Amino acid sequence: MLTFVIRRMIATVFVVFTITVLVFLIFFHTPGVDPARKLAGRNPSPDTIKAIKHQYGLDRPLPVQYLILMKKLFISRDLTSYSNQGQKVVPEIVAATPVTLSLVLGAAVIWVVVSILMGVAAAVLRGTIFDPMLMVLALIGISMPVFWLGEMANLITQDRYHDTFLFSWVPPLGYTPLTQDPVMWFKHLVIPWLVLSVLYIGLYARVLRADLLETENEDYVRTARAKGLSERRVLLRHTLRTSMISFVSLFGLDFGVLVGGGALLVEVVFALPGVGLLTYQSLISLDLPVIMATVIYGAIFIVIANAVVDVGYAWLDPRVRPA
Repeated sequence: MLTFVIRRMIATVFVVFTITVLVFLIFFHTPGVDPARKLAGRNPSPDTIKAIKHQYGLDRPLPVQYLILMKKLFISRDLTSYSNQGQKVVPEIVAATPVTLSLVLGAAVIWVVVSILMGVAAAVLRGTIFDPMLMVLALIGISMPVFWLGEMANLITQDRYHDTFLFSWVPPLGYTPLTQDPVMWFKHLVIPWLVLSVLYIGLYARVLRADLLETENEDYVRTARAKGLSERRVLLRHTLRTSMISFVSLFGLDFGVLVGGGALLVEVVFALPGVGLLTYQSLISLDLPVIMATVIYGAIFIVIANAVVDVGYAWLDPRVRPA
C-alpha cells in the first residue's frame, strides 16, 4: 500500500506541473492574446507596449516567462492583478478559500448522509412502492438547475416569505466568517448548503442503489448469508462497503471540482465571496493573472482529490493495487 501511495504522489506532482505549463501557454501565448495590450489601455503606442512587456518580463524567452510567473504565484506570492494594479492575486484566493470550503464541506455532509440513506432505503425496499418514489425524488433533484433552484430559494426566503416566521431568521445575502459569528455563519450558509446538495443527493442515491443491487449477486455476499450472518451485518460489512467504491470515486472528483471553483453559480447567486465568485468577476474583467491563478488552484485541488480517491479506492478494494 505504501508503494502505491508513493507512486501516486509522484504522478500527482507530474500532473500538476503539466497543468501549470498548459495553463500558462493557454492564457499568455494563445495566438491573438497579448497581455501587454490589455495593460496598456486603449490605443497604446508601440513604445508603451514595449515598456510594459519589459516591466512584466513578457519580452523574455518562454521558459523564463513561465518560471517568473510560477515564482510569483507559488514562492514570492506577489503576482498582481491586471485590472486592479497593486492588488495581490494569491492573498485574494487565500481569503476566498475559507468561504468556498465552508460552502462545499457543509453541502457535502448533507448530500453524503442523505444520499446513503436514500440509496440504502431504495435497495432494501426494492419491489415496494417506496423504491420508485425515492428514485423519482432523486431524479427531480438531478433535473433542477442549481442556479434556478438558488434563485427560487432567494425569492422565497429573501422576498415573498421573508417576513413570515418560517424565514424571518434568514439574513441578507452575503457571508459572515465562522470565527466572527458562528451562528450568523450558519444562517448565511444553510440555504446555499441545501441548494448545492440537492443535485448530488439524487445522483449519488441512484448510483449507490444500482451498486447495492449489483453487489447482492456476488458470491461472497451469498457466502456471508450462508454462514448465517444477519441481513444487517451482510449489508453493512459486505454489500455496502464494496458498493461504496463508485460512491467514493464520484465524491472525490465532485468535491475537488467544487472546491476548485465548481460552486461558482451558487456563490454568485448567494453573493458568497468564494473562489467561484472571484473567478466570475475575473472573467468579466478578463483579468488574466487572477483567472490563471484560480484555474491552477482549482486544477491542483482536483488532482489532489483524484489522488485521495485512488488511495481510498485501493483501500476499499485491494485488487486494484499494483503488484
